[in-house]
Amino acid sequence: METFNTNIFPKGEKAPSDYFSGGTAWVHILKPNEDNLNCQIGNVIFEPGSRNNWHSHQGGQILIVTAGKGYYQEKGKPVQILNPRDIVSIPPDVIHWHGAAPDSCLTHIAINPNTQNGIVEWLEPVTDEEYNNV
Repeated sequence: METFNTNIFPKGEKAPSDYFSGGTAWVHILKPNEDNLNCQIGNVIFEPGSRNNWHSHQGGQILIVTAGKGYYQEKGKPVQILNPRDIVSIPPDVIHWHGAAPDSCLTHIAINPNTQNGIVEWLEPVTDEEYNNV
């Protein structure tokens, strides 16, 4: 299993199990959505096998992978493999999920712009069958 040092930012709080499955994830909000910039930024660490539920962002989302290996999938499309330095631009209202590969942690920075339109709409969990269909 691949491990790495992620001490640039604190590990953060455990992500809520209502929206994450397959293992533990941690979220550290770097820039709260608290001013007129209409943007929220967080550092997210997924342990191996951990992923978030299907969800969408009313204002879109940008993921910047900083460490590890993971997956990103839009509803109805094939899974994309994520590696450090990958950047994923997710248009508003696109249903998707992301998380770590089974044998690696994954760390990414999640940028949620246009938060005046909403931040996230959580949907159903990603099933093991969906996750393992890479």
